[in-house]
Amino acid sequence: MVHKTITIDVADGIKLHEAANIAREMENMDCTCELIYGDKRLNAKSQISIISAGIKKGSEVTFECDGDEEEKALAKLVEMASNGFKA
Repeated sequence: MVHKTITIDVADGIKLHEAANIAREMENMDCTCELIYGDKRLNAKSQISIISAGIKKGSEVTFECDGDEEEKALAKLVEMASNGFKA
């Protein structure tokens, strides 16, 4: 299991577009991927799960991945976060 905490720096937080990009990138990873926001554990492969949290700019989120491609998935999530979760 690997994890990393980041601060969301997207102007409007994680909305529909960003959540869709995260889920699309994570759906084929051979591992579980979760976003931890406060006391919520969100399935990073589910756009609905991510949107439901209402993650705002400046919020701290922890990415947690566990499985065969955990390192690859975490690296991709961190890369996406640094680019505003653009596809």
